[in-house]
Amino acid sequence: MARIRLLLATLWVGSLWTVGYIVAPTLFATLADRTLAGTIAGSIFHTEAWVSLVSGLILLLLMFLNRGANERLRKQLLGLIVAMLACTAVGYFGLQPYMAALKDAAGSAGLAAAGTSMQFAWLHGIASIIFLLQSLLGIGLILKLR
Repeated sequence: MARIRLLLATLWVGSLWTVGYIVAPTLFATLADRTLAGTIAGSIFHTEAWVSLVSGLILLLLMFLNRGANERLRKQLLGLIVAMLACTAVGYFGLQPYMAALKDAAGSAGLAAAGTSMQFAWLHGIASIIFLLQSLLGIGLILKLR
């Protein structure tokens, strides 16, 4: 069971790092149309959020089924998993709808013309910090599971 937990956590954390630090920046660096890059990145982050939820919930289930000898380590792992799930909930399911609403309200005029670019930038910055926190917690999870 320990190897299954490590494999699932590695897939989860690897997908976070791949999407957040390779795929999304590559889209913005490659595509001339930043709106298109943002749309594609948003779609990929949507999928990543669901990968996070499913992975985290399965890991929680596996942790509850494994009431092993090292209760202290188990509690630390549970804390990391719950913290990572909270990052997903706040970042994607909490902040992302507000960011999408700002973009929708701005329409084709764009965020700057609608006067909401600063608000969007703040939300995006907060979401980025939460994503970074989740990524770092993921490293901790992998190291603890080893």
